[in-house]
Amino acid sequence: MTDETQPCLLFDIDGTLVDTDHIHLIAFNTVTSDYGVSVDAETYKAVVSGRVNDVVLKELLPHVPVSEHEAIGRRKEALFREMASEMKPLAGLMELLDWADTVKLRYAAVTNAPRENATLVLSSIKATERFSGLVIAEDLAHPKPHPLPYLTGLQRFSGDAIRSVAFEDSRTGISSAHAAGLGVVGMTTSLDGAVLKAVGASVTASDYHDAELKRFIKDRTGLS
Repeated sequence: MTDETQPCLLFDIDGTLVDTDHIHLIAFNTVTSDYGVSVDAETYKAVVSGRVNDVVLKELLPHVPVSEHEAIGRRKEALFREMASEMKPLAGLMELLDWADTVKLRYAAVTNAPRENATLVLSSIKATERFSGLVIAEDLAHPKPHPLPYLTGLQRFSGDAIRSVAFEDSRTGISSAHAAGLGVVGMTTSLDGAVLKAVGASVTASDYHDAELKRFIKDRTGLS
């Protein structure tokens, strides 16, 4: 890193800015039911959460030709966007962004979600203009859990990993951020704290009001 790098906050989107798992679960079931497959909550957590569709569909629909998976994934994401017209940010998120603005701390989103989904979520919570930008894994050579998405975020937004924080809710995302050298806050919207810490989260929290989360961010960034 050069002397020009600064601390930054890098946010996953689904389950981190907004709790969207229940909508994704319905969308997946609507699509996979056509192929005789049902996705329950535990399967969603184990197979789907945080992973890209081509990987997920190979596991959920091994009996369906891989050549059909891309179209199936597009249908599922379109269903998600139809159902996710109104979303609310996790409690305390906007207050955290307000603080970041006050101390001139940059923040951006790093996601495995399709660009249309990411822009929909940011627009729905009225945060599009606030974020410095988006890193979309489908634009890169490797998605999470590879560290490339977070390494790209650090490079693009002049972030110093040692002083920066990622916010994630999945094993895949936490593994990616941890491997990129960031401090990681695990949001317990879908998995419990012990699971998140086992794959690299430094602290865990159910929302952004959490006192330990706030202390960790200030200690890591050196800002108060």
